[in-house]
Amino acid sequence: MSQPATADRSTGIPPDALHNDVLLRELAQLHRTRHETFLYGSEEALRRHTLRTGQLEAEFVRRFPYRQVTAARTRAGARARETAAHIEATPA
Repeated sequence: MSQPATADRSTGIPPDALHNDVLLRELAQLHRTRHETFLYGSEEALRRHTLRTGQLEAEFVRRFPYRQVTAARTRAGARARETAAHIEATPA
């Protein structure tokens, strides 16, 4: 009698199997832990963190291709912020 196949949980639940709320929660957790993993995690931990973040972000974009984009988070918005900061810093 063969043993039942067990899922490899080391890479987590496949992104396409996650409910929207779980996907968002997982992404938030990965974004919160990124800096600490980058600074103090092993090469393997950083590799896995990067891989999982990429998988979940790709799944999010696949599900929500027309997600809301804030104008300030675009290149044009960044240039406008730089211009405003430069004008503000320039003596009158």
